[in-house]
Amino acid sequence: MKKLQRLFLALFTLSAMTLSYAKESTMNIYDFKVFDIDGKEVSMSKYKGKMLLIVNVASKCKFTEQYEGLEKLYQKYKDQGIMVLGFPSNQFAKQEPASNGKIKVFCTSTYDVHFDMFAKIDVNGQYTAPLFAYLKKEQTGLLGTESIKWNFTKFLVGKKGEVLKRYGSKTTPKEIEKDLEKILFISAP
Repeated sequence: MKKLQRLFLALFTLSAMTLSYAKESTMNIYDFKVFDIDGKEVSMSKYKGKMLLIVNVASKCKFTEQYEGLEKLYQKYKDQGIMVLGFPSNQFAKQEPASNGKIKVFCTSTYDVHFDMFAKIDVNGQYTAPLFAYLKKEQTGLLGTESIKWNFTKFLVGKKGEVLKRYGSKTTPKEIEKDLEKILFISAP
């Protein structure tokens, strides 16, 4: 009887582990919730069917001028279902020290940003935002590392929620546009 109980317990544990793994492996970008720059909760499912360029941003960084290019991409491709999502982070040389409200004012007044901006988050470490933990796991960086090296790391997400590509800080929005054009051409009816 004890052997049967142990066998049952082992099978139950194995099935629970398999179920847990299956649940993890079916997770996608639409399962996450984030907070916008005004503090309102937003489900990523809002973006189903859209292509996303998700960027960790900062206002006091040598790459800050990329806001201009990101806005140009957004304006050029938004009607074709491409969205740019900005997530401020203060983890790199404290280059985003402002409050969410001040970040919003900076982005709109300096770069006339109209793409969706979100609340400041951590992209590395113990308090990494779950969305960014997922993105980093799906598309690792140079030499297979997951950690983000600097502000303006970008993730391209396909219309079905699949993380297609990761770009480093130095990759400009103009360079990414070439990939967008290829994907739009391939997916055109």
